[in-house]
Amino acid sequence: MSHLIVFSHLRWAFVFQRPQHLLSRLARRHPVVFVEEPVPGDGPARLERSSPCPGVEVLRAHTSLRAAGFHDEQLAVLRGLVADYLAETGIEDYVVWFYTPMALPLLDALSPRAVVYDCMDELAAFKNAPSQLREREAALLERADLVTTGGPRLYAAKRDRNPNVLCLPSAVDAAHYAPARASADALAVRRAVALQGRIAAPRLGFFGVIDERLDLDLVARIADADPGWQVVMVGPVVKIDPASLPRRDNLHWLGQQDYAILPQIVAGWDVCLMPFARNESTEFISPTKTLEYMAAAKPVVSTPIHDVEALFGALVAIAQTPDAFIVACRAALGESDATRAARESAMRACVAGYSWDAAAETIVDAIDAVLAVPSGATPRRVSTPGSALRLPRLDDALA
Repeated sequence: MSHLIVFSHLRWAFVFQRPQHLLSRLARRHPVVFVEEPVPGDGPARLERSSPCPGVEVLRAHTSLRAAGFHDEQLAVLRGLVADYLAETGIEDYVVWFYTPMALPLLDALSPRAVVYDCMDELAAFKNAPSQLREREAALLERADLVTTGGPRLYAAKRDRNPNVLCLPSAVDAAHYAPARASADALAVRRAVALQGRIAAPRLGFFGVIDERLDLDLVARIADADPGWQVVMVGPVVKIDPASLPRRDNLHWLGQQDYAILPQIVAGWDVCLMPFARNESTEFISPTKTLEYMAAAKPVVSTPIHDVEALFGALVAIAQTPDAFIVACRAALGESDATRAARESAMRACVAGYSWDAAAETIVDAIDAVLAVPSGATPRRVSTPGSALRLPRLDDALA
């Protein structure tokens, strides 16, 4: 049973998203070693080891270097630490899996059976992206035996750069967000009430990373549209100055919260928001929260993000302008009982087609297919894009 040696720019304990969903499930078949970016520390370089869930071991290197991320200086140290770890644990049969091309030089000292690149974002378009990232991604796309993309827009951008690219849009743990299950967890309900119980209704909420991808001016305009609306923003603030966040009496910044209580937090909202900016950093995003909001049976209003509009435009209100966004929020708050019932039924049917379990099985099948190819042979395409998941509207989105 091959291990998965994963190099990630995202920490396991950060926002629970695509890597954690996929890898926690893959670990049932392929034990996962999740290697995070190094952190500065005193004394000799060392690996901190933890096991956040069955089958997953997280390695966090502590080094005396101050260079950030998978910087070349850090890679020189990390290469030895990983080699020592593999020797100590006796791991010889493994697949190397990348979330960031910046870790690619580590591959030189490894002997994997295959290389996987799960391209969940166009990282080179993000704020403060390393200058070498595009070059390293080009090299990784040439070297990878399997490339998976987080959505149709990314698939369209990468499909001609590797012979084995699979479009695998992010999915959802529908049971986790189901309203009935959320209300049944008394402890989580109490934690959510303690967090936002004093905030009046109606509540219009967002959860996720708060960074350059959000349109903060739009967030402010939503709060200004009606002083009776309470805008709730849940998530860590990264890469932007917290002082730049708009401040209003009816705008509440609640910080990062546990994935375990997100369903109970969302259950207390009347409208779910996706106020993304339209810029280089959002051109290729495929937000996981779209399906999570729908699994919670909430009306959703979004700016015109390609993958959201292409895959879910029939169920999510797409607002081209700030004024249209506010109008859509007002309409969502005023929907009739009949409209709500029809929307919730359609959302349940859509969500049923997007399962993290099915996505993980698709990855397992793809890895097995890659490993079955004789050394030196040309890998075959693992499947028609999205066919294993039978994702609604995916073919249209790729057109």
